[in-house]
Amino acid sequence: MRPRRTGAAYGHGGEAGQVRERDHGGYEGHAGHESHAGREGHGDEKEPRRGRPRSEAVERAILEAAVALLEDGVPLGGLSIERIARTAGVGKATIYRRWPGKEALFLDLLREFEPQDPELPGTSARDDLRVLLEAMRLRGLAQRSSVILHNVVVQMKSHPKLWEEYHRTVVAPRRAATLALVRRGIADGEFRADLDPELVNDLIIGPMLMRTLHRPGAPLPDDLAEQIIGTALQGVGPHPQRPPHPQRPKRPPHPSTQGETPGP
Repeated sequence: MRPRRTGAAYGHGGEAGQVRERDHGGYEGHAGHESHAGREGHGDEKEPRRGRPRSEAVERAILEAAVALLEDGVPLGGLSIERIARTAGVGKATIYRRWPGKEALFLDLLREFEPQDPELPGTSARDDLRVLLEAMRLRGLAQRSSVILHNVVVQMKSHPKLWEEYHRTVVAPRRAATLALVRRGIADGEFRADLDPELVNDLIIGPMLMRTLHRPGAPLPDDLAEQIIGTALQGVGPHPQRPPHPQRPKRPPHPSTQGETPGP
């Protein structure tokens, strides 16, 4: 699934139909035509120049170009800023004004496919953790349904710089968010005070990461988040057994029958 195309950001039929950015911030139209912003009106008056029009459209064109190259089978290692710029019909400077390098561009490309981080209800630490776990489950489903997203995530692991940047800007903030919820739960008395927050965080987040990243065929049912939280908080030991009911004492035999012997 590709990012949504936006109007004039995508031309038809080569260079003449592509959006190109001028060095001074405007955009050229079709080849051979003067841009509207540069034309003079009647007399000595000039139309006011607008600042950086279609910036969002150009960014969409760049991301679309990267997706198109990946769909054509180009690996991450084979993608360069120059190649993406050529495919998008923009200059390299246009890309570098928006992203410091291809690692940052790839991370934005991942965000195009992944569900956005959710807003937390704030009702309790348990409820907020369940919402975050559900978001992880949905991201796992998105990776399974998108060949591009799956391939990018897999290939990132063989590019240390990109993988490190992904962890720094995506994974680490998400882990910090869940850890803060665990600490809040301990402070509010929802979780035991003698627990190690880091360990509790791993116990809650670890099962979802295992199923979404390391076990591609593992089931991801709708209630998985609640199952994980319930299991982590209740523990895996047997339920406390109720003490057995005290046995009732046996009734003594009725006097009319006690010691009876047959008559002569």
